[in-house]
Amino acid sequence: MSAVPYRVENGVAVLTIDNPPVNAASRAVRVGIVDGIKQAGADASVKAIVLIGGGRTFIAGADIREFGQQLQPPHFPDVIDALEASTKPVVAALHGTALGGGFEFALSCHYRVAIASAKVGLPEVNLGLLPGAGGTQRLPRIVGAAKALDMILGGKPIGADEALKLGLIEQIVAGKTQPELEAGAIAFARERAAVAGPHPRARDRVDKIQGTDPALFDEVRAKNAKKWAGRLAEFKIVECVQAAVEKKTFDEGSAVERDNFVILRASAQSKALRYAFFAEREAAKIPGLPDDVKPREIKSAAVIGAGTMGGGIAMCFANAGVAVQMLDASQAAIDAGIARVRGNYATSVARGSTPQDRADKALGLISTTTRYEDIAQADIVVEAVFEDMKVKHDVFGALDRVMKPGAILATNTSTLDIDGIASSTKRPEDVIGTHFFSPANVMKLQENVRGAKSSAQTIASVMALAKTLGKVPVLAGNCHGFIGNRILYVYGRECDFMLEEGATPWQVDRALQAFGFPMGVYLMRDLAGLDVGWSVRKGREATRDKSLRYSPVADRICEMGRFGQKTGAGYYKYEGRNATPDPEIEKLIESVSVELGVPRRAVTDEQIVTRVLSAMANEGAKILAEGIAIRASDIDVTYLYGYGFPRHQGGPMFWAEEQGLAKVLETVQRYHAEQGVLWTPAPLLVERAAAGKGWTG
Repeated sequence: MSAVPYRVENGVAVLTIDNPPVNAASRAVRVGIVDGIKQAGADASVKAIVLIGGGRTFIAGADIREFGQQLQPPHFPDVIDALEASTKPVVAALHGTALGGGFEFALSCHYRVAIASAKVGLPEVNLGLLPGAGGTQRLPRIVGAAKALDMILGGKPIGADEALKLGLIEQIVAGKTQPELEAGAIAFARERAAVAGPHPRARDRVDKIQGTDPALFDEVRAKNAKKWAGRLAEFKIVECVQAAVEKKTFDEGSAVERDNFVILRASAQSKALRYAFFAEREAAKIPGLPDDVKPREIKSAAVIGAGTMGGGIAMCFANAGVAVQMLDASQAAIDAGIARVRGNYATSVARGSTPQDRADKALGLISTTTRYEDIAQADIVVEAVFEDMKVKHDVFGALDRVMKPGAILATNTSTLDIDGIASSTKRPEDVIGTHFFSPANVMKLQENVRGAKSSAQTIASVMALAKTLGKVPVLAGNCHGFIGNRILYVYGRECDFMLEEGATPWQVDRALQAFGFPMGVYLMRDLAGLDVGWSVRKGREATRDKSLRYSPVADRICEMGRFGQKTGAGYYKYEGRNATPDPEIEKLIESVSVELGVPRRAVTDEQIVTRVLSAMANEGAKILAEGIAIRASDIDVTYLYGYGFPRHQGGPMFWAEEQGLAKVLETVQRYHAEQGVLWTPAPLLVERAAAGKGWTG
């Protein structure tokens, strides 16, 4: 049976793509479209053609099962040639999403219609690619070069209303369903068939690209130079759109697009980004959960703590349309918290990222209280108070007394023992970690942490909740720091040791930023505030293993009253938010080196990056072997979405596989010989390297 069934309705050939769930442009779909166009062309009774998706969407993109494989003919350009060469008008009827190659197919049709809820776009940049089937050439010819760059570089879909204004579709069809769209598209096609051809082709248009300012392309490159540092796809996209404007013919521009697409498809960056795409989807799958477990329905929520994190979490619920109560011990704390939330929304409105009516609606879903009894009927409560086990016990004891049966009792702790927190309740099966990242209303990661007694339904519920909140979930096991902060400790530790050995904070930050991190570790610490970590270290000083190497540099900086940006000095000196290296800190570090008897030497940027990433991968291997992470890719998802690891580098575990685990093990063993027990090779790393295997076997 064809993946694109063919039928004729009132003189219009209807080609219905039938490749659920998202009608991906698989080989069967490509064959079906080409065959359908040929059949319609040979049928004298057919006056026009409608290409439409069956089910819930048009073509939502390429078939991800074909990623990384050699495509079999017909190729995307073959399909587009067939659509564009038709002497009978071809109408693309759009609903759901028309993305990537699907939208490129639509752009090659003579006309496009859609229902109001449809979305269109070219998101290939998110996979380190560019639209390789004419998208960089046809889109500028319809919307102009500047708007085309905005759409392709942004990678985000637009709605039907905007598409109509831009001329990307000719008509919004009345109705909300696929059958209504089909009826409207057939009527539209019959109207166009009554008009003598030839019918318009995007490739033939020049009106929107004539007169383009030649400076546009260099301006876009310059504006984004810092943001795009080390990345390939964005620069290639600009080159292709520039070719659409400056080359003499469409075919010459298409040749530039094709050459650059081939380069990107074979690039390490695209491989990493495609890996990240699949890793994110795998992270939501939890092996071992019974098939019949259904997540609890969450219609209302409560947050304990009205501080920066608590307010951000409350915003997450409100933004998702979930009514939420914010509780704190005093009215003064509540007033400060709700003022902070209002300020966040006001900033978003001023920036244009949130419409005023949406902000007003979200604020209307947030209420406040100082009484635990008032939140008793919430479906979930998220605790976001100070990181102290006694305080957590007090909060969860109170929640245990008042919350309705079946309510999920979640903690936002970033390091503390989930089972220890659950022990203060009589319902540990309802207790789980939901670690949000600051700012909670912005950061995408939700690190869920299961305790020993967390029920399957509780786990399923918080994983589903993440999707509701627009977060990317990862499920972690219970240990100090879980996945993210456990590795972050190792990352920071090695950076601190390298300061003592000869590096400077600004060199470390520069090396990490050159690798792709948006911010180096010392700039990040200064931004967060050095006093927070200092307080934690002082609390653990009595129990710290004194036999292990420890860097006192961070403590000495805090003893000087330098807590980062908020005090105008930390590792760096600050004027407002502008950081400059401080010779005083360099002298302090050198004095610590002398005090500890650590010889200083030249440290290269490459050594900094290799040491940090090797340490992260080694710790990740321990986390994986202990069952704290389900998959190596879950560790990468944690770092991509919660810690600013450059997406085009794939994550620390992906990086290690690309380097070769045997090579990473050599680095770990070398530092183990130099540094001692802190660099003990992970048994899993040793095993996989010896077997010549990756993390998955």
